Amino acid sequence: MVTMRDVAAEAGVSAMTVSNALTGRRPVSEPTRKLVLETVERLGYQVNVTARSLRQGRTGVVGIAVPTLDSHYYSRLSHLLIQAFAESGTASVVEETHASREGEIAAFRDSRLNAYDGLVIAALGLTEREIDALSRDVPVVVLGEQELHHTVDHVSMPNVAGAEAATRLLLDRGCRDLALVGFPSLDDRDELTQPEGAAFALRARGFSRALQGTGVSARAVHAGVTQAAGAQCVQDLLATGGVPDGVFCVTDTLAFGVVRELANHGVRVPDDVLVVGFDDVEDAQFHIPSLTSVAPDLDELIARTVHLLRQRIADPGTRPHEVTVSYRLVERESTRRPGR
Repeated sequence: MVTMRDVAAEAGVSAMTVSNALTGRRPVSEPTRKLVLETVERLGYQVNVTARSLRQGRTGVVGIAVPTLDSHYYSRLSHLLIQAFAESGTASVVEETHASREGEIAAFRDSRLNAYDGLVIAALGLTEREIDALSRDVPVVVLGEQELHHTVDHVSMPNVAGAEAATRLLLDRGCRDLALVGFPSLDDRDELTQPEGAAFALRARGFSRALQGTGVSARAVHAGVTQAAGAQCVQDLLATGGVPDGVFCVTDTLAFGVVRELANHGVRVPDDVLVVGFDDVEDAQFHIPSLTSVAPDLDELIARTVHLLRQRIADPGTRPHEVTVSYRLVERESTRRPGR
């Protein structure tokens, strides 16, 4: 059986250098890392994960749990997390929770049974008390909008501020009949709960905050989270009050469906209606028209999440951190009227 010492001797480096090149525990130069990996491949060396786990008390693997991978936002988020953890020498296992309490509990259970070093979870169904109890068994960073009162490391988006900025842009462009797509009501935001979690309610709050004192009329409509749901929302708006002149969608995915269904009814964006989304997924810049969107700082979100989980793994007793990332409003064709 080929050992690490055999790899080191063949490559002309120390066994410690081989270990660092394979685990990422300490930096090595790119030429050295490449040499070690080529030697490992040539000799057929295999890391004894069980032995390493027994020595270190770690597996070198973290779990990533998201509501679904069939989503513009969560598929990209998962990809970026996998990439960032890999760059730090950590492998990732991704699973879907289907936005359910049972699925999220299962993610904690699987992390414990598989002895993952830690878990990143976008939690929608669990209460603060449940998250606090479950996090005692595995280091965790929670992504989402729950009020966790510093019980665990928590990274969230600027939902209220971003939505308010998007709505103010519509007002600044002259819109006076607005629609909010993605939340059922403007009157019962704090009482309503949705399977999608608290983020949509917070975005509805930002929308309402921007309208305060303006005298502008507004409607809210909800049919789900898919592009088809966005299209259905347009049908509902047309059936109940006609065409608004400005639409804020709580996700880009909904906005894509809105723009498509408006076109089906001969309503042009941005000529007749201005549309803004949230998340700034990659497709936003390639749709016709390209979509104006609130862009949370995903680079910051990923970097802080990885840092916090690695810190929590290394020192389980460290004080929990609460992080809200920054954002910018990216204006594109969907809010630029011709001639402006």
